[in-house]
Amino acid sequence: MEMPDTLLIDNSNTRTKLALSKEGQLTDWRETILTADLSEKSILSAVSEQDFSSACICSVVPEKAKLLADSLAKRDTPSHIVSHRSKLPVAIDYPNPHQIGPDRLANASALAPLTESAIVIDFGTAVTFDVLSHLNNGTYLGGVIAPGLGALCNDLHNRTALLPRIDLIEPPSAIGKSTEHAMQVGAVIGYRGLIREILLELAKELPSPPAIYATGGDAALIAAKMPEIQTVDRNLTLQGILKIAQLNSDSL
Repeated sequence: MEMPDTLLIDNSNTRTKLALSKEGQLTDWRETILTADLSEKSILSAVSEQDFSSACICSVVPEKAKLLADSLAKRDTPSHIVSHRSKLPVAIDYPNPHQIGPDRLANASALAPLTESAIVIDFGTAVTFDVLSHLNNGTYLGGVIAPGLGALCNDLHNRTALLPRIDLIEPPSAIGKSTEHAMQVGAVIGYRGLIREILLELAKELPSPPAIYATGGDAALIAAKMPEIQTVDRNLTLQGILKIAQLNSDSL
């Protein structure tokens, strides 16, 4: 079956990213809307000049998923909303699969089929680790959820009287020479320690050393001095959504 031109939507807590696939491949077109600003008007305006006949929505905000689908229906576009009930390119070994976030299913799907174990780290509002074995061409085993880097820094500012908001950049040294510098050390270098320790413990439970992938807004910053992370791919979640769209094209 020929794959229809499809609008791919990655709806996270903070931002909603839109992309297009044509002939089964991602195009260069991207649009981003703050999730808080989503409305029928903003959605239809963002895609008004784009041509597509279906949509695949990956959302961690259920009421926004409905808004997106209902808005696209106004232009007669059918939508598939990603869930554990979707046809997926990976098997699921998880007691309650309805608890797995759609974004995590998309990240896992992006790597299928697998010939080695893998871990995907998604640096977003939360940082998630999704663990896959290579069995059955890819089996989702579970993972880890921790506070995102931005969330940690914002909470520190909001809960103190004197600590400022900071730009998340690589600190010039480990010894902070200002409040902002000291906070950047704690955030960036300290966060790498959190990532390393989690990866170390996860690897102990896998039969062979896993390939490590990273995606999300803070991935490039944190991975820059982490040789443990072999691949940073900002399109990884969208690639997973595309694979899920292709498998579920008969429902579009």
